[in-house]
Amino acid sequence: MTNPRVLARSRWPGLYLQACRSTGAVMLSTRLREQLREIVGAEGLIEPYEARKVYECDGYTLERAVPELVVLPASTVEMCAVLRLLHRAGVSFVPRGAGTGLSGGCLPLEAPVMIGTSRMRRILEVDSVNRRIVVEAGVANLDVTRAAAPFGLHYAPDPSSQAACSIGGNIAENSGGPHTLKYGVTTNHVLGLELVLPDGQAVWLGGWVDDVPGYDLRGFVVGSEGTCGVVTRAILRLVRNPESWHTALAVFPSVAAATKAVSAIIAVGIVPAALEMMDRLIVQAVEQAYHFGFPGDAGAVLIVELDGHPATVQAEAKAVRQLCLDAGASEIRTAATDQERAELWKSRKRAFGAVGRLAPSYCTQDGVVPRTRLPEILQRITDVAERYRLRIGNVFHAGDGNIHPILLFDERNPDEVQRVLAAGREILAACVELGGSITGEHGVGVEKIDQMPLLFTPQDLIVMQALRRAFDPLERCNPGKIFPRPGGCVEVVRPRRQVPV
Repeated sequence: MTNPRVLARSRWPGLYLQACRSTGAVMLSTRLREQLREIVGAEGLIEPYEARKVYECDGYTLERAVPELVVLPASTVEMCAVLRLLHRAGVSFVPRGAGTGLSGGCLPLEAPVMIGTSRMRRILEVDSVNRRIVVEAGVANLDVTRAAAPFGLHYAPDPSSQAACSIGGNIAENSGGPHTLKYGVTTNHVLGLELVLPDGQAVWLGGWVDDVPGYDLRGFVVGSEGTCGVVTRAILRLVRNPESWHTALAVFPSVAAATKAVSAIIAVGIVPAALEMMDRLIVQAVEQAYHFGFPGDAGAVLIVELDGHPATVQAEAKAVRQLCLDAGASEIRTAATDQERAELWKSRKRAFGAVGRLAPSYCTQDGVVPRTRLPEILQRITDVAERYRLRIGNVFHAGDGNIHPILLFDERNPDEVQRVLAAGREILAACVELGGSITGEHGVGVEKIDQMPLLFTPQDLIVMQALRRAFDPLERCNPGKIFPRPGGCVEVVRPRRQVPV
């Protein structure tokens, strides 16, 4: 595949957001504010600038905008009333969950009103017999598993931010996590969802059973990044806790040796519950922060978790140990207790926070490559780091090739910001060249809009937007996300096509 041709476009955040504000700003009338207050109550309306500023960005901090008003409905009824009112007034809005996203998906661009689901936190029903749970959109991911735990069940998708991120946000981004290698991502565990359309109408998509007749509109909404409406409730699939587990930490001299072990494990037919990797920079940061006992001189570490029937787990653990040793592992540790296992996973899931010890700012990328191409993409990332004079750490879901390069910088330095943005674009382009994608679980948001043509033709993008308009004809729900605007300068490359054989 030819290298992408990059057309110049300024991405310095201040200039970009100033332009967006100037085209999207809408003065909200006093009457509209009063009507919204009547619907959600004083506690459901955030007006002071200092309080609204908290909502200026999500985990992608390079682009920011303060909403004119934040509205927090407490129920589906209130959500419908709010959206009907905004629809009649012709006002655009942006949905927001817990704000843990990493692509600017809830940035209030061209939308003066932000609608949050943080007051919708009820767990409505647990059906342990059918392994179903019904929750509101604002329920935290981890709270779903806590509610299911007394029945020997859990919710499989487990993003690193699972203690804070909400189910509504997980649905918007089709979130993953370490254990989705074996169990699947969010879309595999959402059976049905209640969606309030931009005109205020509430509809149920999917249902209680595994399959329903007709088009899979539920599947379309999962991963649509809040551009179709606001999810208010969901029916989720629960899975039974495994009979046994085996969690091991394998230490390698290099990332190349660790990726060799990953390919070997999958090649023999073993599908671990999780297969995670951290490189030296991340290992050192995590160890400094949490003192788990990671070896500071390791080139990379691999966390392998197996689960299932005890006999099967025991046999697979023996095979995995030998495969890791054959690939060059210098040490293999096994978590002997539930506490050790919990501490190991806590350290892994807090890796992003530990990076704050290394630099004032960081930007987490989210690309995907076939797992056999991991050595190549990691070498490309190393080359990018050298050329752009940046430090880049790597923590990723090695089992499914979902990489998370963490670019370290100081956002007070405009030159560093420009280099980070350029480096991120080049890494994503490399992922596509190697047969992958520009996002695995963080979404497109505002961050990766320019890279969409790396994967899709103009015709593809037109069809996608036509589908979106079936839900939101006026495009007032989360405008300015996912799709390049006509006339915008973007990266261009011939999309990869799957040729039937």
